[in-house]
Amino acid sequence: MDWDDLRYIHAIARHGSLGRAAKALGTTQPTVGRRLAAAEARLGVKLFERTLNGLQPTELGAALAENLDQMEACALGVERRIAARDTGLQGSILVTTLDWLGDRIVAPTAAAFGRLHPLVSVEVVNDPRLVNLSRREADIAIRFLPFDKEDLYERRIADVAYGLYASHAFLEKLGPPDFEAGCECHPIITLHEGAARVCQADWLLRLAPRAPIALRASGMHGQMWAAEEGHGMAALPRVLGDGRPGLARIPTPLPEPSQGVRLGVHADMRDVPRIRTFIDFMAQRLRAQPT
Repeated sequence: MDWDDLRYIHAIARHGSLGRAAKALGTTQPTVGRRLAAAEARLGVKLFERTLNGLQPTELGAALAENLDQMEACALGVERRIAARDTGLQGSILVTTLDWLGDRIVAPTAAAFGRLHPLVSVEVVNDPRLVNLSRREADIAIRFLPFDKEDLYERRIADVAYGLYASHAFLEKLGPPDFEAGCECHPIITLHEGAARVCQADWLLRLAPRAPIALRASGMHGQMWAAEEGHGMAALPRVLGDGRPGLARIPTPLPEPSQGVRLGVHADMRDVPRIRTFIDFMAQRLRAQPT
């Protein structure tokens, strides 16, 4: 058995098609097809059957996939051990985060860290997916949702406060919002319906239950710019809204919400010098500045 073939078999079992397996492996669909055909020929058995929904493992293929899951977990553990060797403050760090959080908070702080430690290469990628830290899809993830994996270390590094904003022209035209009437005359800009529920969206709907919705947008920058152009009121992070001269923060009858920012790292990587130093630096910087 060619051990390298097992990677291809495992990818096909996980992704259910040659194309998706090829994408995950960073190769081409014909290559994956050839490796599968060669493996089946050597074993003298079929590992997958073609169906309308893609490739489905045979009974043997499914049993083999379970063993390959365990082999992959062991291999990833070896990779993390190698990556976690004490190399001092040098090497690379891949950080994944979200939308405006990455642009406004994480990236500038990571750049400051990079200037202090020039032998550490830091990459910040905004990615809405919940990346798998166990598979080393990233070294660190920074997000709002809690991390629920037992092998991950989580640290709350900041709290983001939100406020209600509108443009000066919007408020001059419509006057202050009537919260007692549910803001029925003041359009709002809020999160799109497919997004996970977040504190500021629920807060805005409680403040303005009768307000017409001018826009639903997935990105915080889109909501901010739409509000800045006078199209409605928006619940924005204060670290964004307070710095925009075109926006006014509106006093509200309900307390302004805040949301914790969480950093997650695999437990095997937590004590790597560059990782540990980056985490401490990020937490100290964010505590020292208003978010």
